[in-house]
Amino acid sequence: MKALSKLVLIGVGLIGGSFALDLKQHQLVSTVVGIDIDRDNLTLAQEKHIIDEAFNNICHQAIAGADLIVIATPVNTLPEICRQLAPLLTKNMIVSDVGSTKQSALSAFRTFLPQHFAHCVAAHPIAGSEQSGANAAQLGLYQHKKLILCPHEQQHSGSLKTVQQLWQTIGAETVLLDAAEHDAIFAAVSHFPHLLAFSYMHQILDNPQSEMLLSFAGSGFQDFTRLAASSAAMWKDIMLVNHQSLLSLIDAQQQQLNQLKKILEQKDEAALLTYLNEARQARKTWGKS
Repeated sequence: MKALSKLVLIGVGLIGGSFALDLKQHQLVSTVVGIDIDRDNLTLAQEKHIIDEAFNNICHQAIAGADLIVIATPVNTLPEICRQLAPLLTKNMIVSDVGSTKQSALSAFRTFLPQHFAHCVAAHPIAGSEQSGANAAQLGLYQHKKLILCPHEQQHSGSLKTVQQLWQTIGAETVLLDAAEHDAIFAAVSHFPHLLAFSYMHQILDNPQSEMLLSFAGSGFQDFTRLAASSAAMWKDIMLVNHQSLLSLIDAQQQQLNQLKKILEQKDEAALLTYLNEARQARKTWGKS
């Protein structure tokens, strides 16, 4: 595919930074401009050759001539960023995002970029870690990972194809989903696991003997709580945006806990073994098909 002349990356962290590094590695972009409110992060991004030019704010000089603008900031910042972008966009610029809630992204695009909505592409790469910032960016992050695209009713097919091909070229498997379906799915398999990890860490911290408990924690605790080391600011935004789905999942999880509580109260060995084996088998089978 034809290489981009200029990519503008708003928010230079793990997700956006890794995307830029891969595009450079595949010679799919000539110039990467980074916009970030953290000057030290921008300096680091330039030192790591993630970006070629750095700006602390959205301005004409940063945006002019861009083929693609990727917004890689917390999901609740999208409306304000789109509002600032609106007067700076020209006809053929593509605007995309990488957030994990897609109904809110499309709402921001539709509301604040109505004249440019056709060229707005809602995307979500299923990759990452609890690390953040430019220092976390890495080559090959998206190899064999899913990239969700959520086309909308006014979607320009050429803009969608450009974004799709870029992600495919750097190794991602692209999947098209309805935005509402996307949000329900990722509430269950991503947002809720993070909520559980944060909740469990709080349960430990609220215990009067938390320091003693943590001193005995091992690899199982480490594996289970890894998600609780993720960015609190980012996950606060995601959880609030997708709160309705999470409320339903909390109710469903409470039912599971109540079922386990009843089994334990009755010391029902057979029921407990069946319950645990069903979960164990599902986990062992996952990812092998």
